[in-house]
Amino acid sequence: MGIFARLKTGWNLSMDSFRVLRKNPELALFPLISGIAGVLYIALLFGGSFVVGLFESDATGIVVLFLSYLGTSFIAAFFNAGLVYSAREAFQGRDPSVKGGLSEAWTHKGPLFAWAVISAIVGMIVRAIEQQDNIVADVVAMLFSAAWSIVTYFIVPVIVFEDVSVTEMFKRSGETFKNTWGETAGAHFGVGLVSMVFMLVGLAIAAAVFFALGGAGGFVVAAAIGAVTLLAFFLLSSALGAIAKTALYVYATDGERPAEFENVDFERGLN
Repeated sequence: MGIFARLKTGWNLSMDSFRVLRKNPELALFPLISGIAGVLYIALLFGGSFVVGLFESDATGIVVLFLSYLGTSFIAAFFNAGLVYSAREAFQGRDPSVKGGLSEAWTHKGPLFAWAVISAIVGMIVRAIEQQDNIVADVVAMLFSAAWSIVTYFIVPVIVFEDVSVTEMFKRSGETFKNTWGETAGAHFGVGLVSMVFMLVGLAIAAAVFFALGGAGGFVVAAAIGAVTLLAFFLLSSALGAIAKTALYVYATDGERPAEFENVDFERGLN
Protein backbone atom coordinates (compact mmCIF):
# COMPACT_ATOMS: atom_id res chain seq x y z
CA MET A 1 0.00 0.00 0.00
CA GLY A 2 1.39 3.42 -0.96
CA ILE A 3 2.27 6.12 1.54
CA PHE A 4 -0.55 8.45 0.44
CA ALA A 5 -3.13 5.69 0.82
CA ARG A 6 -1.74 4.95 4.29
CA LEU A 7 -1.96 8.62 5.21
CA LYS A 8 -5.55 8.70 4.01
CA THR A 9 -6.31 5.70 6.19
CA GLY A 10 -4.71 7.51 9.11
CA TRP A 11 -6.78 10.62 8.40
CA ASN A 12 -10.01 8.61 8.41
CA LEU A 13 -8.82 7.00 11.63
CA SER A 14 -8.48 10.40 13.29
CA MET A 15 -11.94 11.47 12.10
CA ASP A 16 -13.57 8.35 13.48
CA SER A 17 -11.60 8.82 16.71
CA PHE A 18 -13.17 12.26 17.00
CA ARG A 19 -16.62 10.70 16.72
CA VAL A 20 -15.75 8.24 19.50
CA LEU A 21 -14.63 11.13 21.72
CA ARG A 22 -17.78 13.09 20.92
CA LYS A 23 -19.89 10.13 22.09
CA ASN A 24 -17.71 9.57 25.15
CA PRO A 25 -16.41 13.00 26.28
CA GLU A 26 -15.36 11.55 29.65
CA LEU A 27 -12.33 10.10 27.86
CA ALA A 28 -10.86 13.61 27.81
CA LEU A 29 -10.78 13.58 31.62
CA PHE A 30 -7.82 11.18 31.63
CA PRO A 31 -5.31 13.63 30.10
CA LEU A 32 -6.80 16.44 32.22
CA ILE A 33 -6.25 14.60 35.50
CA SER A 34 -2.87 13.37 34.27
CA GLY A 35 -1.76 16.92 33.51
CA ILE A 36 -2.89 18.20 36.91
CA ALA A 37 -1.21 15.31 38.72
CA GLY A 38 2.01 15.85 36.75
CA VAL A 39 2.14 19.57 37.57
CA LEU A 40 1.47 18.93 41.26
CA TYR A 41 4.17 16.24 41.37
CA ILE A 42 6.80 18.50 39.78
CA ALA A 43 5.83 21.41 42.04
CA LEU A 44 6.11 19.28 45.18
CA LEU A 45 9.32 17.58 44.09
CA PHE A 46 11.22 20.68 43.02
CA GLY A 47 9.70 22.90 45.70
CA GLY A 48 10.58 20.44 48.44
CA SER A 49 14.05 19.83 47.01
CA PHE A 50 14.73 23.56 46.91
CA VAL A 51 13.60 24.02 50.51
CA VAL A 52 15.85 21.27 51.88
CA GLY A 53 18.75 22.32 49.66
CA LEU A 54 19.07 19.22 47.48
CA PHE A 55 20.16 21.34 44.50
CA GLU A 56 23.29 22.46 46.35
CA SER A 57 24.97 19.15 45.42
CA ASP A 58 25.38 17.82 41.88
CA ALA A 59 24.74 14.25 43.07
CA THR A 60 21.46 15.03 44.83
CA GLY A 61 20.47 17.30 41.95
CA ILE A 62 20.83 14.37 39.57
CA VAL A 63 18.68 12.24 41.88
CA VAL A 64 15.96 14.89 41.88
CA LEU A 65 16.11 15.10 38.10
CA PHE A 66 15.80 11.31 37.81
CA LEU A 67 12.83 11.33 40.18
CA SER A 68 11.19 14.00 38.01
CA TYR A 69 11.57 11.80 34.93
CA LEU A 70 10.36 8.75 36.86
CA GLY A 71 7.31 10.37 38.41
CA THR A 72 6.09 12.17 35.31
CA SER A 73 6.63 9.03 33.19
CA PHE A 74 4.63 6.89 35.60
CA ILE A 75 1.82 9.43 35.91
CA ALA A 76 1.54 9.78 32.13
CA ALA A 77 1.66 6.00 31.57
CA PHE A 78 -0.85 5.29 34.35
CA PHE A 79 -3.53 7.66 33.09
CA ASN A 80 -2.83 6.74 29.48
CA ALA A 81 -3.40 3.10 30.44
CA GLY A 82 -6.79 4.05 31.87
CA LEU A 83 -7.64 5.96 28.70
CA VAL A 84 -6.58 3.12 26.40
CA TYR A 85 -8.64 0.61 28.37
CA SER A 86 -11.67 2.92 28.42
CA ALA A 87 -11.37 3.56 24.67
CA ARG A 88 -11.57 -0.17 24.01
CA GLU A 89 -14.57 -0.39 26.31
CA ALA A 90 -16.25 2.23 24.11
CA PHE A 91 -15.30 0.24 20.98
CA GLN A 92 -17.12 -2.78 22.44
CA GLY A 93 -20.32 -0.84 23.11
CA ARG A 94 -19.84 -0.46 26.86
CA ASP A 95 -19.96 2.78 28.82
CA PRO A 96 -16.42 3.79 29.79
CA SER A 97 -15.76 5.57 33.07
CA VAL A 98 -12.79 7.24 34.69
CA LYS A 99 -13.18 5.03 37.75
CA GLY A 100 -13.19 1.85 35.66
CA GLY A 101 -10.22 2.97 33.59
CA LEU A 102 -8.13 3.91 36.60
CA SER A 103 -9.06 0.67 38.35
CA GLU A 104 -7.81 -1.32 35.36
CA ALA A 105 -4.64 0.78 35.19
CA TRP A 106 -4.00 0.02 38.87
CA THR A 107 -3.99 -3.71 38.16
CA HIS A 108 -1.03 -3.09 35.82
CA LYS A 109 0.83 -0.75 38.16
CA GLY A 110 3.87 -3.07 38.34
CA PRO A 111 4.63 -3.20 34.59
CA LEU A 112 3.72 0.48 34.26
CA PHE A 113 6.22 1.39 36.98
CA ALA A 114 8.87 -0.80 35.35
CA TRP A 115 8.24 1.03 32.09
CA ALA A 116 8.51 4.38 33.90
CA VAL A 117 11.87 3.40 35.42
CA ILE A 118 13.26 2.38 32.02
CA SER A 119 11.84 5.52 30.42
CA ALA A 120 13.46 7.68 33.12
CA ILE A 121 16.83 6.02 32.60
CA VAL A 122 16.61 6.56 28.85
CA GLY A 123 15.62 10.19 29.46
CA MET A 124 18.70 10.70 31.60
CA ILE A 125 20.91 9.11 28.95
CA VAL A 126 19.50 11.35 26.21
CA ARG A 127 19.99 14.39 28.41
CA ALA A 128 23.61 13.40 29.09
CA ILE A 129 24.24 13.06 25.35
CA GLU A 130 22.66 16.43 24.63
CA GLN A 131 24.86 18.10 27.24
CA GLN A 132 27.95 17.24 25.21
CA ASP A 133 27.17 20.44 23.34
CA ASN A 134 28.28 19.49 19.83
CA ILE A 135 26.46 18.76 16.59
CA VAL A 136 27.33 15.05 16.60
CA ALA A 137 25.87 14.61 20.08
CA ASP A 138 22.73 16.49 19.06
CA VAL A 139 22.24 14.25 16.02
CA VAL A 140 22.87 11.09 18.07
CA ALA A 141 20.39 12.23 20.72
CA MET A 142 17.77 13.04 18.06
CA LEU A 143 18.14 9.67 16.32
CA PHE A 144 18.14 7.79 19.61
CA SER A 145 15.00 9.60 20.77
CA ALA A 146 13.24 8.90 17.45
CA ALA A 147 14.12 5.20 17.55
CA TRP A 148 13.00 4.98 21.16
CA SER A 149 9.66 6.62 20.35
CA ILE A 150 9.07 4.13 17.54
CA VAL A 151 9.90 1.05 19.59
CA THR A 152 7.75 2.16 22.53
CA TYR A 153 4.81 3.70 20.66
CA PHE A 154 2.40 0.88 21.57
CA ILE A 155 4.00 0.04 24.92
CA VAL A 156 1.01 1.08 27.06
CA PRO A 157 -1.61 -0.90 25.07
CA VAL A 158 0.70 -3.93 25.22
CA ILE A 159 0.97 -3.57 29.01
CA VAL A 160 -2.80 -3.18 29.41
CA PHE A 161 -3.97 -5.90 27.03
CA GLU A 162 -1.16 -8.46 27.02
CA ASP A 163 0.44 -10.48 29.81
CA VAL A 164 4.07 -10.30 28.70
CA SER A 165 7.44 -9.76 30.32
CA VAL A 166 9.24 -6.42 30.42
CA THR A 167 11.54 -7.39 27.55
CA GLU A 168 8.71 -8.90 25.53
CA MET A 169 6.57 -5.77 25.76
CA PHE A 170 9.20 -3.81 23.84
CA LYS A 171 9.28 -6.48 21.15
CA ARG A 172 5.49 -6.55 20.85
CA SER A 173 5.28 -2.76 20.70
CA GLY A 174 7.93 -2.58 17.98
CA GLU A 175 6.22 -5.30 15.92
CA THR A 176 2.87 -3.51 16.12
CA PHE A 177 4.40 -0.23 15.01
CA LYS A 178 6.12 -1.98 12.10
CA ASN A 179 2.74 -3.27 10.91
CA THR A 180 1.01 0.11 11.25
CA TRP A 181 3.72 2.71 10.57
CA GLY A 182 1.89 4.38 7.68
CA GLU A 183 -1.42 4.58 9.48
CA THR A 184 0.33 5.79 12.63
CA ALA A 185 1.92 8.64 10.66
CA GLY A 186 -1.43 9.44 9.06
CA ALA A 187 -3.20 9.38 12.41
CA HIS A 188 -0.62 11.80 13.84
CA PHE A 189 -1.19 14.08 10.87
CA GLY A 190 -4.97 13.90 11.18
CA VAL A 191 -5.05 14.36 14.95
CA GLY A 192 -2.61 17.25 14.71
CA LEU A 193 -4.59 18.96 11.96
CA VAL A 194 -7.96 18.58 13.69
CA SER A 195 -6.53 19.87 16.97
CA MET A 196 -4.72 22.74 15.26
CA VAL A 197 -7.86 23.89 13.44
CA PHE A 198 -9.75 23.84 16.74
CA MET A 199 -7.01 25.88 18.44
CA LEU A 200 -6.80 28.43 15.62
CA VAL A 201 -10.57 28.97 15.72
CA GLY A 202 -10.45 29.49 19.47
CA LEU A 203 -7.53 31.93 19.27
CA ALA A 204 -9.27 33.81 16.44
CA ILE A 205 -12.33 34.22 18.66
CA ALA A 206 -10.10 35.47 21.49
CA ALA A 207 -8.48 38.01 19.17
CA ALA A 208 -11.88 39.18 17.89
CA VAL A 209 -13.13 39.66 21.46
CA PHE A 210 -10.02 41.66 22.37
CA PHE A 211 -10.38 44.03 19.43
CA ALA A 212 -14.14 44.33 19.93
CA LEU A 213 -14.02 45.12 23.65
CA GLY A 214 -10.60 46.73 23.91
CA GLY A 215 -8.96 47.89 27.10
CA ALA A 216 -8.13 45.83 30.17
CA GLY A 217 -11.53 44.14 30.19
CA GLY A 218 -11.12 42.94 26.63
CA PHE A 219 -7.64 41.66 27.39
CA VAL A 220 -8.83 39.67 30.41
CA VAL A 221 -11.71 38.07 28.50
CA ALA A 222 -9.50 37.30 25.49
CA ALA A 223 -6.80 35.84 27.73
CA ALA A 224 -9.38 33.61 29.43
CA ILE A 225 -10.69 32.38 26.07
CA GLY A 226 -7.13 31.76 24.90
CA ALA A 227 -6.26 29.79 28.03
CA VAL A 228 -9.38 27.62 27.70
CA THR A 229 -8.56 27.08 24.01
CA LEU A 230 -5.02 25.92 24.75
CA LEU A 231 -6.27 23.58 27.47
CA ALA A 232 -8.90 22.16 25.12
CA PHE A 233 -6.22 21.73 22.44
CA PHE A 234 -4.11 19.65 24.82
CA LEU A 235 -7.05 17.50 25.91
CA LEU A 236 -8.34 17.00 22.36
CA SER A 237 -4.99 16.03 20.86
CA SER A 238 -4.12 13.71 23.76
CA ALA A 239 -7.48 11.94 23.78
CA LEU A 240 -7.72 11.60 19.98
CA GLY A 241 -4.17 10.26 19.77
CA ALA A 242 -4.84 7.60 22.39
CA ILE A 243 -8.14 6.55 20.81
CA ALA A 244 -6.57 6.21 17.36
CA LYS A 245 -3.62 4.29 18.81
CA THR A 246 -5.99 1.88 20.57
CA ALA A 247 -7.95 1.26 17.38
CA LEU A 248 -4.75 0.54 15.46
CA TYR A 249 -3.54 -1.78 18.19
CA VAL A 250 -6.83 -3.69 18.36
CA TYR A 251 -6.91 -4.40 14.65
CA ALA A 252 -3.20 -5.10 14.30
CA THR A 253 -3.20 -7.63 17.14
CA ASP A 254 -6.73 -9.11 17.15
CA GLY A 255 -7.88 -8.54 13.59
CA GLU A 256 -11.00 -6.85 14.98
CA ARG A 257 -12.42 -3.77 13.32
CA PRO A 258 -14.12 -1.52 15.90
CA ALA A 259 -17.62 -0.65 14.73
CA GLU A 260 -16.97 3.07 15.24
CA PHE A 261 -14.24 2.98 12.57
CA GLU A 262 -16.41 2.20 9.59
CA ASN A 263 -14.52 4.72 7.41
CA VAL A 264 -11.17 3.01 7.97
CA ASP A 265 -10.18 0.21 5.59
CA PHE A 266 -7.94 -1.61 8.08
CA GLU A 267 -7.63 -4.75 5.98
CA ARG A 268 -6.31 -2.81 3.01
CA GLY A 269 -4.28 -0.43 5.12
CA LEU A 270 -2.32 -2.94 7.18
CA ASN A 271 -1.39 -5.33 4.38
